Amino acid sequence: MNAPLLALHPDRLFPAERETRAVARALYASVKDLPIISPHGHTDPAWFAEDAPFANPADLLIVPDHYVFRMLYSQGVALEDLGVRPVEGTNGRAVETDPRAIWRRFASHYPLFCGTPSRIWHDWVYREVFGLEVRLTPQTADLYYDRISERLAQPAFRPRALFERFGIEVIATTEGALDDLRHHQKLHADGWGKKVITTFRPDQVLDPEFEGFAANIGQLGALTGEDAFSYAGYLRALAARRAFFKAMGATSTDHGHPSAMTADLSLAAAERLFARALSGEISAEEAELFRGHMLCEMARMSLDDGLVMQIHPGSLRNHNQHVFARFGRDKGADIPTRTDYVRALRPLLNKYGNEPGLRVIVFTLDETSYARELAPLAGHYPALKLGPAWWFHDSPEGMRRFREQTTETAGFYNTVGFNDDTRAFLSIPARHDVARRMDCGFLAKLVVEHRLEEDEAFVLAHDLSYRLAKEAYRL
Repeated sequence: MNAPLLALHPDRLFPAERETRAVARALYASVKDLPIISPHGHTDPAWFAEDAPFANPADLLIVPDHYVFRMLYSQGVALEDLGVRPVEGTNGRAVETDPRAIWRRFASHYPLFCGTPSRIWHDWVYREVFGLEVRLTPQTADLYYDRISERLAQPAFRPRALFERFGIEVIATTEGALDDLRHHQKLHADGWGKKVITTFRPDQVLDPEFEGFAANIGQLGALTGEDAFSYAGYLRALAARRAFFKAMGATSTDHGHPSAMTADLSLAAAERLFARALSGEISAEEAELFRGHMLCEMARMSLDDGLVMQIHPGSLRNHNQHVFARFGRDKGADIPTRTDYVRALRPLLNKYGNEPGLRVIVFTLDETSYARELAPLAGHYPALKLGPAWWFHDSPEGMRRFREQTTETAGFYNTVGFNDDTRAFLSIPARHDVARRMDCGFLAKLVVEHRLEEDEAFVLAHDLSYRLAKEAYRL
């Protein structure tokens, strides 16, 4: 088969200028083999608990990856044709169940990913994990499918073996507040409890606009033995679930609220809003106020139990109502919005931002806030750190802009290294490799411009690749 070669250039993503590139190469060589700290992500803990072979290439690399089906959907490919199943009870187009057909359809549209981080990640996986030496095209689709299927049947390609091969030291999954964490309990029993840890994600019981909020509160009470329909019992129940997650290895919480708004309400006001939330009669403005208050409550609880608090606002979720109604949450129709941090975070930071025992990591999808808001805030408040370029900006140019716009004000040490925030397990080392290359390129530029000494750059390269994430998440 006369197909174009799949080659990963050793200098990819490094600066083009020769002197700078030489420094970047040396820096990268010192960090490329460091262990991976993956403190925030969405891989399935069942993979590691059960250690079963992955089913097939489509189910592993296409069906669960919203980066993939988002792009294809934008070009008119139906989600059903990619094997994405609708929620129960909806009618419509038949879902493709043949994984080879799904793979061929993906291969025929692979050029759509030119210039995107998805292309970088996928090509890395194909070359480095599966040893493929030709590019993915319609003509090589079956070659890819057969080679990957053959590999996935081998013990060396089971989840735990790949975990070790990738050099992952620790990975955090993310579970809702009502999850029984049975997979994490098995991981503990198998001696993997410190390698694969959970993260407490309580949106379903903090957000009055989350589907089934009142029923979720009832389940929260049943799980904890508290009267969660009273505000005092609700707070006790949340603290109990945090303790359970911490016992299962959690070192952090995760809050995906629509905005960064925080509020420090009186007890009476909080009780009144909670009652309205349970009744289903709460307004959108009141729901926002309650979410903001609960972020302050989460910060208070973090001071008690030591869990690191992550806030990543600014996504208008489920923007496409047709996709949401048919396929449910997390199907690629979330859109970034403008986000205020200075005024929004002030109530929380005024109350807890000077506490040395609190750590709040803030992410953003609004790049316009980097230099204007986030860097100055993180450059002042001891409790606040900046999360890396995230989601839509988890890309070479996104990473470059993040460093360019935050470093002069916040420095490097008010950031927390890199986290991959992915459901796509095999892309994790590819994503970390991109981050390490981009950070080394940025440091190299500072060295060549005589703004940073070379010995300092080597220390920083190590810290950005490994130490900062480990320390920030108390791993």
